[in-house]
Amino acid sequence: MVAATAAGTPMPHLPDFEAWAIFAKVAERGSFSLAAEELGLSKTTVSKAITRLEQRMRITLLHRTTRRLSLTENGRMALARAARILADGAAVEEEVFESAASPRGKIKMAASVLFGLEILAPIVPRFLALYPDIDLDLHLTDEPIDLVGDGFDLALRVGAFADSSLRISRLISFRRPAVASPAYLDRAGRPTHPRDLADHEAIIYSHIPTGARWRFHRDGDEDCEVAVSGRYHVNNSGAAVPALLAGQGVALQPEFFIWRELQDGRLEEVLPDWTTEPGPLNILSPPGQGHPTRVRVLIAFLREHFTTQPWAHGIEV
Repeated sequence: MVAATAAGTPMPHLPDFEAWAIFAKVAERGSFSLAAEELGLSKTTVSKAITRLEQRMRITLLHRTTRRLSLTENGRMALARAARILADGAAVEEEVFESAASPRGKIKMAASVLFGLEILAPIVPRFLALYPDIDLDLHLTDEPIDLVGDGFDLALRVGAFADSSLRISRLISFRRPAVASPAYLDRAGRPTHPRDLADHEAIIYSHIPTGARWRFHRDGDEDCEVAVSGRYHVNNSGAAVPALLAGQGVALQPEFFIWRELQDGRLEEVLPDWTTEPGPLNILSPPGQGHPTRVRVLIAFLREHFTTQPWAHGIEV
């Protein structure tokens, strides 16, 4: 059967995709021997592929000397498309292999220290049991990371994150109620409106610029923003919990850090008829077409787990 080009002109046979891929690797490595080693082919096979291309095209793609290889003008013109053939072929094989086989490989993930210890670490064993062919390299740090440069597949970050070079998607949103201990509220009084908080001792989250300005919403399109003040500022939500339990003030807290204290009555939600802006739990990943299967199953596992937790009521997925 005779193939045809897009323009309809007959073509005697299909392009020599394998030879073009080999040419791209030779040009990348600058050596027949190195290309052959990386591709798992013999040097003779690699050399014959290049010769086959040149004879078919009736051009010279490479200048060959005893010491080095260099691209001809024709070779330079062909290289970009040839490199794409090599990359696309590798991508197709990887996607087909991953879809046909159980997820496997290494995932390098970052998360903040407190979130990692409190929320992630307890569920890692179940994930590893479900996917025995996946290795998980979990880095817990509150410092900025170079997601691409340090080879991370993804990072989980609580709160807003602005970096246009990364892919950012929301895993879930969570409630951030205003809470205090019953002892504090018995002593200082229970607010009936958000503006009453201006007269209370606030424990302020200093990691964001708006940590001392709390915004509330109530059904009926009623909004209120109040400026709070207090003696204790923290850049980690976990550091506020002991002070809250000791009756030192009121704080906005991610519910997943204090749901037990709310359930057993050690903390009390302030202004339960009002809501604050939900907090986002974001997935950060390097720019690209999509996540490998091993990363997709991890994201699905996390989403399924988070949406079934005791603190999950009222979250947005």
